[in-house]
Amino acid sequence: MEETKMKKVLNPKPEALADDRREQIKKAALKVFSKRGLQAAKMNMIAEEAGVSQGLSYRYFSSKEELFAILVKEALEEAESSLADVSRLPGSPKERLRAFTLTMLDETHKAYFMLLRYAQIEEGMPEQVQQILETYPADRTIGQLVPLFHQGQQAGEFSEGEPDKLLFFYLSVITGLMLQDVPGDYGNWKNEVDRLMKLILK
Repeated sequence: MEETKMKKVLNPKPEALADDRREQIKKAALKVFSKRGLQAAKMNMIAEEAGVSQGLSYRYFSSKEELFAILVKEALEEAESSLADVSRLPGSPKERLRAFTLTMLDETHKAYFMLLRYAQIEEGMPEQVQQILETYPADRTIGQLVPLFHQGQQAGEFSEGEPDKLLFFYLSVITGLMLQDVPGDYGNWKNEVDRLMKLILK
């Protein structure tokens, strides 16, 4: 039994290797797209970032447009999942919002955010990308945070005012933080989040 397990580790199946290589290329593509957008990115840049040949990249993805569309869909799915999870986080509304904010400012979520920003503002987006964006309307996705702001106000933790407007202000500040080229270590982001929370809380 142990010998069989060892063989699987030393000789992984071709499908497993293909999956790993595919994820490796996607991770590199996310990094390139989040910095350059779709139009300025090239497959050779993605291949170089992934540490593979350009020809190998094309074995897994037919074009940079296909890669971009796949990542846009993943980013939107992750955004919906993260927002839905807020209601299940432990703690008070203030503690849940802080935990959510720290999550949104980690490197992966920041890269997803920049990717989606390019998808929304760049001209000449492929039709497939436009269709994906229409499937996940921003109002529906972001609207999942409104109940948390209601709860925070009812608990006397959040500033008074219309929850929708308070949420809009919060998202504007978050967007500004993500657009900053701030080193992504935990300490720096923790300080930024603490400043943001002071603007939202009483």
